[in-house]
Amino acid sequence: MKKVNRTIRCLIIAIVFVLIHSSNLIYSEVKVENENVNKVVNLSTMALKVEEFEENAFYRALDTYTGDLTGYTFDCPLCGGTLACKSDYDIRDGKDYYDDETYDRVKIVASSSNLPCGSIVRFNNEKISSEPIIAIVLDRGVLGNDLDLLAPSDEYARTMIGRRSVIYDVLRRGW
Repeated sequence: MKKVNRTIRCLIIAIVFVLIHSSNLIYSEVKVENENVNKVVNLSTMALKVEEFEENAFYRALDTYTGDLTGYTFDCPLCGGTLACKSDYDIRDGKDYYDDETYDRVKIVASSSNLPCGSIVRFNNEKISSEPIIAIVLDRGVLGNDLDLLAPSDEYARTMIGRRSVIYDVLRRGW
């Protein structure tokens, strides 16, 4: 009877050893597989975060100012149909935008020399757009922190823009 108990005990120990050993093999295989999947996911996530950071860097404010926003047209009393910062860019056809290499199609604003030519600004004006307006400084003729938004017509400048206080962010200083 003692021999049977000893044999059964040895058999049970052997079975437990085999089960433990085989479960470790399965666990380690699953673990290796999961590490590979996690590395792929983490690299993908990191790539998306870097892309998102680079995209958002274009829209991060360098400075914020408060000034008056007014509207003007190419044929205003002191305007000659050209821009102070880009005299070869003809706006006499009513064009009120500029295609920037970085910011794509942007509105045109006049600023004082506080902002260098080619600076990009962002401001809100719900009468004009429900989205923030991105504009480039391509003209001069205002004082201090004021901005003058180029409008397609006198009517548009008077009714849609008018004169109002505006808070604007500088996204880029000059070209």
